[in-house]
Amino acid sequence: MNSKRWGVWLWVLVCMMSSCVAPPVSSWKETFDAPGDWKLSSDAIAEVTIQDGQLYIHVFWEGQVAWASAGRALKDARVRVEATQISGPVDNEYGILLRMDDDEHFYAFSVSGDGYARVARYDEGVWTVLGSDWSIYEAVQQGAATNLLEVEARGEQLSFRVNDQVVAEVTDDQLARGDVGLYAGASLSEGDVVIAFDNLEVETLP
Repeated sequence: MNSKRWGVWLWVLVCMMSSCVAPPVSSWKETFDAPGDWKLSSDAIAEVTIQDGQLYIHVFWEGQVAWASAGRALKDARVRVEATQISGPVDNEYGILLRMDDDEHFYAFSVSGDGYARVARYDEGVWTVLGSDWSIYEAVQQGAATNLLEVEARGEQLSFRVNDQVVAEVTDDQLARGDVGLYAGASLSEGDVVIAFDNLEVETLP
């Protein structure tokens, strides 16, 4: 898997979020029929759009990532979304960002088009792998396929599922609340990755 790209992510390239997050909200569903409060941006690196009832992230260049954030403040929550690789090389990454505090602190649940998954925490430029590093899982549908991704966060207990199968359960108390985001990234060797997200469900937990 070429050990992936986490140490070289250039997060400053496409930052679709502000430092301010809206007040806490109850559960909601997002079918991406309209932009709503999502923070979207496009430039020479990537294009992030909402069209035809989906959120599309197209990363043009190798070694780069892009994301969109919902502008919601969440603490304990369950987040589910359908993520589909539309085109591009299978050596990629895409998934859910959770408990985001601007672009300096968040959890990242990631899968790849060649069947790998990983959980990590980003904290002011430092990546910490939570559980196993990039590992292959039969639950991850490879190539141009749809994967149902789910994260459940209750306090310091974090659970991660792909297509209703648990791929990781970790304990971490570093991040307590924040925004939710969807992201995609290209490998160091190939760009032109297109990922579509649909039917996002966010359930706040007691």
